[in-house]
Amino acid sequence: MNELFLALGPDQVLTAVEALGLETTGHILPLHCYENRVYDLKLEGNEHVVAKFYRPARWSREAIREEHQFLLELQEAEVPVCAPLVVDGETVFEVDEILYAVWPRTGGRNPAELDDDQLRVLGRLLARIHNVGAMHDAPHRPKLDRDRYIRQPVKILQSGPFLPPQWSGRYAAAAKRLGDAFEAVAKDVPRHRIHGDCHLGNLLHGRDGWFFLDFDDMLEGPAVQDLWMLVPERSAEGERQREVFLEGYRQFRDFESKWLRLVEPLRGLRYVYYASWLARRWHDPAFPNSFPHFNTEAYWERETIDLEGQATRAERAVSGLEASLGAQDPWAGRH
Repeated sequence: MNELFLALGPDQVLTAVEALGLETTGHILPLHCYENRVYDLKLEGNEHVVAKFYRPARWSREAIREEHQFLLELQEAEVPVCAPLVVDGETVFEVDEILYAVWPRTGGRNPAELDDDQLRVLGRLLARIHNVGAMHDAPHRPKLDRDRYIRQPVKILQSGPFLPPQWSGRYAAAAKRLGDAFEAVAKDVPRHRIHGDCHLGNLLHGRDGWFFLDFDDMLEGPAVQDLWMLVPERSAEGERQREVFLEGYRQFRDFESKWLRLVEPLRGLRYVYYASWLARRWHDPAFPNSFPHFNTEAYWERETIDLEGQATRAERAVSGLEASLGAQDPWAGRH
């Protein structure tokens, strides 16, 4: 099935979309996406849709339906998201054993940075997303926990041709410290459905305002995961921006300031998960071509040292000490 996914071509895409009763013009444009296969298609009447073909074995049909159900609930609540098309009561379809869905195309641009007014607006919108997220569970979606973000990734990196022996022990030890720091704070923090990958690249701003995109990584986790990814700087300015963001957020939903101690542990968990994501996808030719730096000696040396530094920052944040430093985090956009 994975070979069918990697070989997915225009004819299959057009056939799949037309099977839903949509009349295509033959215009098809692949869109940049590593995890799935995504295409812009022009329909008769100059309307465009976006078709997403899900990577096999990543999500079950039930898990994808839960993502779509969340989007439909948000749309019903007039939160600006792009929800999939519903055809005969269904949003998840199948072609050649590959699950897919279709969305209307949304216009706008990704913001490069946010001013204070925008931070407040987005804070209010994210609070509304989380209010809807807290209304129902998602039993088929993953949980943001130590097992998924530390234990499983480290096992993958140590068992395959990835972590070199000279760095493996130090890397695993730093990852464990991050897991410990996360657990020290997260156990008392409420969890619910969240976006999960809520960085600026998944935001659009256009004439119709803001749109939150790509809930493909939707999971159950703490609200602060979405917050820190939208406002990722770890500098004093980053802390100020998060407080401005929370001014808007708290107009619609409570947020305890102590939950911000999770920012640095969560940042570290993402480092580890990102490395394991690259490892799990290394068989896909797109990945070695796009990430030539991965799995080199220099990569693992730098990654291990960075992870040790991040573990220290996470421990300091959890203990209430000043967690320092640096300007924009260069790894904030990790998958």
